[in-house]
Amino acid sequence: MRALEPLAWVGPAIVLIAVVVIWPVIEMVRSSFLEISRFGVVRGWAGFANYDELFAEKDFADIMVRSVIWVVAVVVLTVVVSLALAQLFNQRFPLRKVARWALIAPWAASVLMTAIIFKWMLDPEVGVINQIRLKLGLIDAMGGAAADQLGNASTAMPWLVFVAVFVSVPFTTYALLAGLATIPADVYEAAKMDGAGRFRTYWSITLPLLRPALTVAALINIMNVFNSFPIIWAMTHGQPGYSTATSTIFMYILKGSDIGESAAMSVINFGMVIVLTVIFLKVSRWNKEVA
Repeated sequence: MRALEPLAWVGPAIVLIAVVVIWPVIEMVRSSFLEISRFGVVRGWAGFANYDELFAEKDFADIMVRSVIWVVAVVVLTVVVSLALAQLFNQRFPLRKVARWALIAPWAASVLMTAIIFKWMLDPEVGVINQIRLKLGLIDAMGGAAADQLGNASTAMPWLVFVAVFVSVPFTTYALLAGLATIPADVYEAAKMDGAGRFRTYWSITLPLLRPALTVAALINIMNVFNSFPIIWAMTHGQPGYSTATSTIFMYILKGSDIGESAAMSVINFGMVIVLTVIFLKVSRWNKEVA
């Protein structure tokens, strides 16, 4: 009986994981092999028909490539900006606490609300960004007064990436700030005595010691950004066509016409998240000791 005592502590967690994580994944995979009407009525076993239809979609390859580019662009830019901000906010300067609190605002606000606000700001007729362009005399240079920044894929995707970075930076910055707080001050003192400059100190000491926090922050961002839905859906609905749609948006669109095919897209998404995570962990060498 004594050997079973730990189950009293870990049992509830195991049950929660089974109900919230494992069971939905099993149902998702099972649904991808069923023929399901748009109203949710199961018509029978479909085999690999849903996957065949999915792979036959003419936009499927472009959407998957765009999804990878979306994740890489947002995560890399978020990490770069957050590294700079974390280093800045780790210094002492007037009103530092106010600046740190201000940084929380994009994180504390609803992602959907933030996306809608940026959509309004980018309105081609009354949006504040268009008004600023008008005041600066940039209207003609940027497509004229009727230019719709979200109506063209070439301009919409950069704005979507910008908004995604905007809402991701606060968490990442605070995660890196926590990592910077764990670096002993005497390490920097030793580097200073050895004559190391600021760049050399940052590259050889700060970044290696910051790697655990950086790995965790980047990994969470990869999963969040890949599964991101509100930003793209609120700002463009994946349009025009599917030119701004990622695999998550495409999955949601498919749900309206073919639940089985949408479930197949969900399985592909699940596999893609695992693949991207494994690749990142392999590249970051997260389990290697810092020299």
